[in-house]
Amino acid sequence: MKKTYPLHVEGKHPDRLLEATKHEIRKYIKREQNKPRPAGVDFWDFDCRFGSSPATAELIPMAALTERINAYAAEKADSFYVELLAKPGVRRPRPATGADEAEVND
Repeated sequence: MKKTYPLHVEGKHPDRLLEATKHEIRKYIKREQNKPRPAGVDFWDFDCRFGSSPATAELIPMAALTERINAYAAEKADSFYVELLAKPGVRRPRPATGADEAEVND
């Protein structure tokens, strides 16, 4: 998904427009996560780019997307650009630590 979202539209309340935008992004993520995964893939991961325009968009962690959107809305920006690209993700096993082993043995 590559889209520029306006934050100010004539006749629409900015808060409702902001919530509708976040809802659309969450709905897209949920729809992508429900797609069948290829063999050997544990989950769908996302590359997320965010900025005021496609040319200025920078790579950000997926967890920071909502707070970035809120920050742009607080700055009274006119619009923002979001690019979400799904990619296969594989879980890595957690390394065993001495503290965890000691608790298991007790």
